[in-house]
Amino acid sequence: MKSQVTHFTTERWSIETPRSGILSANRLLASIRKLAPEIRSRAGDIEASRRIPPGLVKALKAIGVFRMLMPRSHGGFELDLPAALEILAALSKIDGSVGWTIAITSGGDLFAPLLPRDTYDEVYQSGPDVVLAGSVQPAGTAEATAGGWRVTGRWPFASGCQHADWMVGFCMMSDHGNPLLDEAGAPLVRGFVLPARDWLIEDTWYVAGLRGTGSHHITLRDAFVPAENFLDLMKGEPCVPGPLYRAVRAVLPLLHGSVSVGIAEGAVDELVALANTGHQQLRAPAPMRESEVFHHELGRIVADLRAAQALLQLQAASHWRHALAGTLRDEALVTQATQTATWIATTCVRVADACFALGGGSALYDASPLQRRLRDLHAAAQHASAQQRNYASAGKLVLSSIPVGANAAAGNAVRPAHLRSLPVRREAASVDGARRPEH
Repeated sequence: MKSQVTHFTTERWSIETPRSGILSANRLLASIRKLAPEIRSRAGDIEASRRIPPGLVKALKAIGVFRMLMPRSHGGFELDLPAALEILAALSKIDGSVGWTIAITSGGDLFAPLLPRDTYDEVYQSGPDVVLAGSVQPAGTAEATAGGWRVTGRWPFASGCQHADWMVGFCMMSDHGNPLLDEAGAPLVRGFVLPARDWLIEDTWYVAGLRGTGSHHITLRDAFVPAENFLDLMKGEPCVPGPLYRAVRAVLPLLHGSVSVGIAEGAVDELVALANTGHQQLRAPAPMRESEVFHHELGRIVADLRAAQALLQLQAASHWRHALAGTLRDEALVTQATQTATWIATTCVRVADACFALGGGSALYDASPLQRRLRDLHAAAQHASAQQRNYASAGKLVLSSIPVGANAAAGNAVRPAHLRSLPVRREAASVDGARRPEH
């Protein structure tokens, strides 16, 4: 049944037109700064309840963080990729679980346009603050039936599922018990959406880090899913315009990278705050802030952090330029983004480990944010987007020099894939209101 949804006037994206999302991004950052004390005050509750408290979810919806990557056609902000990543890092700097949860739901807003238009309108018929959660692991089976598919499965790591409106799962497809294959002869995998009320949430999220994300298992047992509720992540075409919606797989690793950077930024800030209290560790010859050993270590830590920030910004700018050029849907760019997310996660784990070590015995206590930052970053680094094995694909890319973005500017046509990124020739959107220079 065709749903009723309000559509908003929107400009078409173009590589030749300046971006206009700066105001929305600045407003979001200002609202996040105002909300930060409340988020920090709820850190213990977030960990103890293993979810974002409903009142805090409501406050985050009110300032608009759940609509960052929603298309303007449906009331979203549809921010530039660099601006969205900076906002996710800002949230993660305040609280890792909050940043992670918003990153996951923002990813859901990128998946959804791959649905048929009527289904997409149904998902967002109540407005742009609809929350999509779920899991991208193909942990379900879908058996063909009249009008759709019978789906059974148990999906792990469904972050934010307890406050979701709709949930996403991925399945191996079959017909009469026979697995269906894609063009390459591999098992055919498709994603699908169902209202959150149709899923069972299993209370399984008892973990070391990112405790507040509520990443429980979700299950379906022989549930009927209409054919129009399925999507093709690999080759599907979006039902609404927007530069990012054709290339979701290339964007998702950078969402992960922004969370890693934000948590590491928080760890450094908390270490500096500890030092500025005049704290002096047992048997240390001087307070932390007067110790040359501490100065040396802090300088090294901040160098690592700045390198992670810089790589994320560089990759985001390159990806955004490819998105505007229509060349972001490229396996080489997916590999490049995953390589970036892996290196950033590893570097940020090193930052958090060092901050925890410099915090001394006081960092052991639950009251210390340093131990939470350490646990959160180690948990984030366990994600598939940040596994060390991802470097193998990047290495193969270097050897093969697969062209990146076949339709990119001719001046880049012969440059090896592992070296090439599109320069940002125009002033890019900036969430701090400052103009970024042309290159």
